[in-house]
Amino acid sequence: MANHKSALKRVRQNQKRRLRNKMRKTRIKNLTKAVEVAIAENAHEKAKECLHRAQKYIEKIGHKRGTLHRKTASRKVSRLTRKVNALLKKTAAS
Repeated sequence: MANHKSALKRVRQNQKRRLRNKMRKTRIKNLTKAVEVAIAENAHEKAKECLHRAQKYIEKIGHKRGTLHRKTASRKVSRLTRKVNALLKKTAAS
């Protein structure tokens, strides 16, 4: 355990940041799951709306907040977008 005053403060800061990052990553998972559920239901309007919300949040967390690496955030958004676009193509072809 830390003994110095500065080390104790660092422990408190790290714990606060860890919880904040955990909350943000959980929110990303929930937003991603919402998009995938909409895709499974073939609800293209709902999927587009959920994708927009997820994309906005993931990019903010990746580019501004630093919880995720920016390329990881871009990859997550790209994969979700590809899934939604595939749904839209499938719906348009029908």
